[in-house]
Amino acid sequence: MTIRMDNVGIVVEDLNAAIDFFRELGLELEGRGTVDGDWAGRVTGLGEQNVEIAMMRTPDGHSRIELSRFVTPSVIADHRTAPVNALGYLRVMFAVEDIDATLARIRERGAQLVSEQVVRYEDAYRLCYVRGPEGILIGLAQEIG
Repeated sequence: MTIRMDNVGIVVEDLNAAIDFFRELGLELEGRGTVDGDWAGRVTGLGEQNVEIAMMRTPDGHSRIELSRFVTPSVIADHRTAPVNALGYLRVMFAVEDIDATLARIRERGAQLVSEQVVRYEDAYRLCYVRGPEGILIGLAQEIG
């Protein structure tokens, strides 16, 4: 049996700001559109819905993030400020070549370090968690050596 992860979905309020943030991180906008209709409501269990989406792809083409902005129905829960030990989605981790340069770029889009420092894990990685626009939590990892 073969399995491949297709994408991770993140719901946002400001789709343009989220696109800009992930572009600055290095992802490419693969496409943008609207999801609505009977089939969409049957898949999600939400019934009638109208959702603006943007698919962001990593440069290697292996991973994608689907950003969604619900026009209808209204968003009913907000997990954006949940701490890293909250149940459910934690973060998406990205491997980067230069963590300092990446942080400098995404800080211009409002990103903030969660702990205000990049930490070293043995002689293997430099790591950090970052909150981007709307509190989106991502991790950055730079392999050492």
